[in-house]
Amino acid sequence: MMIRTLSTASARAVGAAHNKLLIRRHLHSTYDVAVVGGGIVGLATVRELILRHPTLSFVLLEKEKELAVHQSGHNSGVIHSGIYYTPGSLKARLCVRGATLAYEYCEKKGLPYNRCGKLIVAVEQEEIPRLKALHERGMKNNVRDLSIVDAKGIREREPYCRGIMALDSPYTGIVDWRMVALRYGRDFEEAGGTVLTESEVNDISMVKESPSGSAEGMKYPISIRDTKVRNTPIMGKEVHCRYVLTCGGLYSDRLSQISGCSREPRIVPFRGDYLVLKPEKHYLVKGNIYPVPDPRFPFLGVHFTPRMDGSVWLGPNAVLAFKREGYKVYDFNARDFADALSFRGLQKLVMRNMTYGIGEMYRGVFIGAQVKILQKYIPELSLNDVLRGPAGVRAQALDRDGNLVDDFVFDGGVGDVGSRVLHVRNAPSPAATSSLAIAEMIADEVESRFTL
Repeated sequence: MMIRTLSTASARAVGAAHNKLLIRRHLHSTYDVAVVGGGIVGLATVRELILRHPTLSFVLLEKEKELAVHQSGHNSGVIHSGIYYTPGSLKARLCVRGATLAYEYCEKKGLPYNRCGKLIVAVEQEEIPRLKALHERGMKNNVRDLSIVDAKGIREREPYCRGIMALDSPYTGIVDWRMVALRYGRDFEEAGGTVLTESEVNDISMVKESPSGSAEGMKYPISIRDTKVRNTPIMGKEVHCRYVLTCGGLYSDRLSQISGCSREPRIVPFRGDYLVLKPEKHYLVKGNIYPVPDPRFPFLGVHFTPRMDGSVWLGPNAVLAFKREGYKVYDFNARDFADALSFRGLQKLVMRNMTYGIGEMYRGVFIGAQVKILQKYIPELSLNDVLRGPAGVRAQALDRDGNLVDDFVFDGGVGDVGSRVLHVRNAPSPAATSSLAIAEMIADEVESRFTL
């Protein structure tokens, strides 16, 4: 196990630097490249771009008051090793490389992490063939230090966990991904980039010629605006640029639509509700404990995840969110809800997974049912040991046939606007782990499509 800690003084220094980053404003409004979306993928990518092209001007636009507050700030905090993904696939290569880059980056920047490992535990005989197939897949993906352990090996690593066989991944770790994302943003600003928060983008169009001539419009032909009537950094004056890259996460389909591109694949929000172990029960879990995934179902299943703050999360479930950024059960947005239910792709997904979906909703309401599943792995766990915890919302891309889009999707258009815009339509999990590797890939794509 490897742990890198951050002293209290260092933590305060990092926090102060982050606060400075979030309130910084710049007055000029013309840039070579504008990146829309201040989550971990957008921040990693704009950092990569400015490091490659230090003489160009870049701006990052984020609609919230702070950076990385949605998917990047509401996740399990795991540094994945690359076990689950099809050998040779882009997802597998990016995860394996991304994990290595993430550890190296944390070391270089002095960010705390804990390489606490992960066990994928089989508790039924029927799971063993799938576990062995996962081991073979992980080996083909060049996952570091992967091995199969028996029941005794499980107890040596996790004294309170019970199983008949497990896949041991000591290279898996945990980190505060929001802290990492904010550090990407700090790197970007230190390299000369501009960050504008409270800058929602809902119009991307061609610059209109001014009475004084169109020279400026010819050089920076794309206009990005917030057309809502409110006091924001880009309200009342447009940000002009040569090219636009969007990394919109939960809003990637809508950003694509406003620039004239296709709205599919469609984003459907799924909320995951966690339980947390009471502090006096933290001793039950040392590292990550995961189930053997069931290929019949679209998500991994509930797991035990230690956190950098010392807490332990259990879960999550996966239920349809009634709001794209709805972290509470009763959060509701009429447009988001109507968009989801009217989409034929979601209707087909629900019909194929009706029993699974009802079970997820039931376990979300009655946490005793969730605890019963968790007890398969740690029998000593009881309902009195857990509390309701936080939630996250996953931007799940779906095609019209109801298939989960499990690969990266780029989209551009034609015409004056579309030819200057690149949309990252889908950056699937584990996007945080893979963020630096994804940034390299996106930067390559930007360079191949645009003349920087």
